[in-house]
Amino acid sequence: MLVAIILLSTFVSITGGTMAGGVAGYLLARQRMAQMPPVQPVANPVRSWWPEDAAPTTGRLPDLTPDPTTESPPAPDRTSDLMIAAVQKVAPAVVTVLNHHEQGTESGSGSGVILNVDGYILTNNHVVEGAQSLEVVFLDGSLHQARLIGTDPLSDIAVIHVGDEVPAAAQVGDATMLQPGEFVLAIGSPLGDFRNSVTAGVVSALNRSVGNLEGLIQTDAAINRGNSGGPLINLRGEVVGINTLVVRGQSFDAGAGPQTEGLGFAVPSSIFESVSRELIAYGEVKYPYLGIYYRMIDGSIAARYALPVQNGAMVIEVEPGTPASEAGLQPDDIITAINAVPLALENSLRFELTRYKPGDRVRLTVLRDGRELLLDVTLTTRPSSLNP
Repeated sequence: MLVAIILLSTFVSITGGTMAGGVAGYLLARQRMAQMPPVQPVANPVRSWWPEDAAPTTGRLPDLTPDPTTESPPAPDRTSDLMIAAVQKVAPAVVTVLNHHEQGTESGSGSGVILNVDGYILTNNHVVEGAQSLEVVFLDGSLHQARLIGTDPLSDIAVIHVGDEVPAAAQVGDATMLQPGEFVLAIGSPLGDFRNSVTAGVVSALNRSVGNLEGLIQTDAAINRGNSGGPLINLRGEVVGINTLVVRGQSFDAGAGPQTEGLGFAVPSSIFESVSRELIAYGEVKYPYLGIYYRMIDGSIAARYALPVQNGAMVIEVEPGTPASEAGLQPDDIITAINAVPLALENSLRFELTRYKPGDRVRLTVLRDGRELLLDVTLTTRPSSLNP
């Protein structure tokens, strides 16, 4: 409506000016034209607007009506077409997950996405947490029994399985190729009732940390209660994230509440792919373990405590009998790199350690009392008691 009013205002002002100067302007123009010298022909005149096959000598104006067979159609909305195609590609693989607690009552619901034709479905750990039994609803509304394969509280990822034939399997994309500002779509079942609802947004940021979760995709696509576990897809129809939580006001809320504030987060494919593979193979994820309590530092923390570096992980405490203790790490050490890969807020110590497996040997770059040390550490398995 605002655009229409602006255009109308422009049209009225031009018309009003023409009316006001009507007669006087016409007489003045005739007088000036009569005083002008005749125009001389030029060697290369501008091409006439008359069509080449028109004949002005006939006394009739040529027909300038556009030929509908040759007129260029309006440019299509390319982004809209890509969004529609992406949703149509993924939608059959999106499911609603029903979590039944005691006495078979439905205690909660979320979303999920079918990983492969074998019936493995990816969702969030908090969607299936505490379930006595699980069911999934396909796009056509059919209800199917599901069983839990494994969960990983540290990444909030879970895998469930249906024995029935599945309608489709989603294609996984490379989340490391995402760029802030790139269009993404969230698909899920908000409130558990509105199956395969689609919301659109952009990638707001990458490698975000929220509570115990790290390496998250931040998006402004609306993620409501029931969307948890559903796919975040790019415009190629590839799953690049699993929608996990939203932030409302000053608090963090894993998919609950009636309204979002434009702060949604998804676990990227770079994390959920490896986690899901381990869950399918072993029913659990075995993370490497160093054995320290630490705090990631940045420029503001470095300035506050007069630290010699702007990025790294400051060791607060070293657990006895752990790889860190055996390697000689001490409180107040600053770990600046693992195998020469620098640590920073967007690439934390824990996130970088997930690239390795228990038993791997890594080299830590450590700053101690102004001196740089290289410490070799053999990682062990993270105790399950440390999971959130």
